[in-house]
Amino acid sequence: MSAIVTIKDVVKEYSLGTTVVQALRGVSLVVDKGEFLSIAGPSGSGKTTLLNLLGCVDTATRGLVEVAGKDTAKLTERELTNLRLNTIGFIFQSFNLVSVLTVFQNVEFPLLLQNTLSAGERKARVTSLLEQVGLATHLKHRPNELSGGQRQRVAIARALVTDPMIVLADEPTANLDSATGQQILDLMRSLNQSKGTTFIFSTHDHKVMRYANAVVRLADGKVIGREKPEEAVAHAIGELSAPVEALPS
Repeated sequence: MSAIVTIKDVVKEYSLGTTVVQALRGVSLVVDKGEFLSIAGPSGSGKTTLLNLLGCVDTATRGLVEVAGKDTAKLTERELTNLRLNTIGFIFQSFNLVSVLTVFQNVEFPLLLQNTLSAGERKARVTSLLEQVGLATHLKHRPNELSGGQRQRVAIARALVTDPMIVLADEPTANLDSATGQQILDLMRSLNQSKGTTFIFSTHDHKVMRYANAVVRLADGKVIGREKPEEAVAHAIGELSAPVEALPS
C-alpha cells in the first residue's frame, strides 16, 4: 500500500485574544490508499481541526501536511482549490447544502466547477449517484424538504460525484437516529470497497468506530494510538465508565 496522506509533527494554533490555543500538538499520521479510517476522540480533541487540514480548508501552523503527494504548504491558493475540487470530497457535519438549489443541483455543483463533462454526462453521473444513495425520487426536492438522513445522503453524493481519491467525513452520523446512521456508514463502506476510495471520518461514538479498518485515537490535540476497532472501542467504553475523582472539600 502507498500513502495518500502523510502528516508529520503538525501543530495548529489559534489566537483567542492574547491567548494562544493549541488545537493540534505535534500530530504525525500516515494513511494508505483505500483505507477506511476513523479519527476518534472526545469533543475538543482536535478531530475537526485535523480533517480541515487534510481537506485544505485550513493550514497548519507548523509541520508537514502532504495530500496525494503534494505538500499543501507549498501550494498556491489556485492549486489548493484544484486539490479540493479534484482530489478531495468533504462531508461536513452541518451538510453545507445550498438551500436554494435542488438535490440534483447540489450534487451537480462540483461538476459545474470542474467544467469537464457535458450536460448529458453530468446528468448521468448525478442520477446514478442519487440512485446509489436512495434518493432517485427526490431530484427536485430542496434541502428543507428532506430529513437529516436524506440531507446527509445528498452530501455524500456531492462528495463522491467528482470521483475523489479521498473522502473526509466530519462526524457523519451526528444528529442522526441510529438506524439512519448505520445506513450512512454501510453506504460509505460499500463505496470504499467497490471504488477503493480512501475514507477518513471522525467520531466520538464507539458504535461508529467498529466500522473502521483502523482507529486513530486523539486526545488533547495529540495522537495517543492507532488501534484495531475492537481495541479502540474497549478504550472508549473504559473512558466513559471511569470513575470521576471527587473534588477536595
